[in-house]
Amino acid sequence: MRKQKFGIAPFLLLTFIYFIVGFMTTVNGQCQGPLKVAFLADADNLRNTFTTLISFFFFLGYLLNSPLGGKWIDNLGFKTTVLRALWIMTVGVIMYALSSWMSINYSHLTLTILKDIIPYGFFVFLFGSFLMGTSAAILQVVVNPYISAYPLKGTQPVQRVNISFSFNSFATTIAPFFVTVVMFAGIPIELVTAGQVLVSFLVIAACVVLITLITSRLPLPNLEEIRSNPDKKLEKSIWSFRHFKLGVIAIFFYVGAEVAIGVNVNLHAMEIEKAGPFLSFFGNQNLIIGGLDLGMPALLATLYWGGLMVGRVISGTLKKISPRTQLVATTVVATILTSIAIIYNNLWVLVSVGLCHSVMWGCIFTLSTKGLKEYTSKASGIFMMGVFGGAVFSVLQGAMSDIFGSWRWTWFIVIISELVMLHYALYGSHEAFEIKELTIEDKS
Repeated sequence: MRKQKFGIAPFLLLTFIYFIVGFMTTVNGQCQGPLKVAFLADADNLRNTFTTLISFFFFLGYLLNSPLGGKWIDNLGFKTTVLRALWIMTVGVIMYALSSWMSINYSHLTLTILKDIIPYGFFVFLFGSFLMGTSAAILQVVVNPYISAYPLKGTQPVQRVNISFSFNSFATTIAPFFVTVVMFAGIPIELVTAGQVLVSFLVIAACVVLITLITSRLPLPNLEEIRSNPDKKLEKSIWSFRHFKLGVIAIFFYVGAEVAIGVNVNLHAMEIEKAGPFLSFFGNQNLIIGGLDLGMPALLATLYWGGLMVGRVISGTLKKISPRTQLVATTVVATILTSIAIIYNNLWVLVSVGLCHSVMWGCIFTLSTKGLKEYTSKASGIFMMGVFGGAVFSVLQGAMSDIFGSWRWTWFIVIISELVMLHYALYGSHEAFEIKELTIEDKS
């Protein structure tokens, strides 16, 4: 491959696509709080569990359809795969709008589950969430290996990944306030109705269509060294690479922890607001909030995703610190911060974990795909299946909060996840360095 043929435009295009992925992922998660009121007003026994199904179905798309992205890359190329994923995203947003339309015109259509009354519109939203997760999964199957392998002068793979991810994090930072201020016009949460999102989702769908049409006219050259020939049978199973196999497990726990905080911290905040004065950063000082609204939950989510953005910008400047070292340091600090947050029931400390989470994805992906060459596209598709941890952990937390009557002690899930990732950094990623050495010998 001749590097001079590749400019910065494809890198910028996929970075922007990743911005869209981050924005829509967070919009989906932040709809949990408002839609808990709008759709699940008559659900008493398992309200939190039903609420977290929004994230569950989103990440179910990752589990079931991530390998499809790898197949499309090998058979159709990167650009066609991106365009197909964007059209799937468009349909997903239209399903969101349809759920809103049904809540306006067919609110009487309901289903009773364990004495909880659930409107049909909620299930349409869940299907839209599944399509959105499928789109996000396929887009990430493209972006992750492409950005990592793209020959951008003066950068190393983990830098490029974190630079791209910083824009993704910027999107996740502004999305909570987009949901609060634009979609629900800043009204108190108890007054939110599902019908209020109809126009917003139609506008978003139109924007995604426009982005798709523009993308179809922009260049995105294939990187053949990270694609496999669909007519050629690979000599080894992708699961024979130990560092990759353990990397999939690590990413399962990482995304579980990341999403658990990102989409459930607002539900915990709403619980604390109902119970009494909100805990400030310094302890039990009161923070007066006029009425029960989305202001504080949205601020907490924004601070968390903002921490991811800041951390990824910083990591994008680090040329000499290895991904393994970064992963060890951040998992240790995250474990300490989460423990403090649980002990003092302090969500301000909890959202500071976002600064640590910022570099973990890039580090794990870089370590787990090191030296895979023609196995990379297939590995990327399978790797993204690990993102299903975001579905499992968020629903598990919701169920635990219903059982315990509080979100506080459910954050032990995050601590367990940090320890799994620390184990991967210290012991599970060794084969990645052995492959590096073999590659150097082969070239010599």
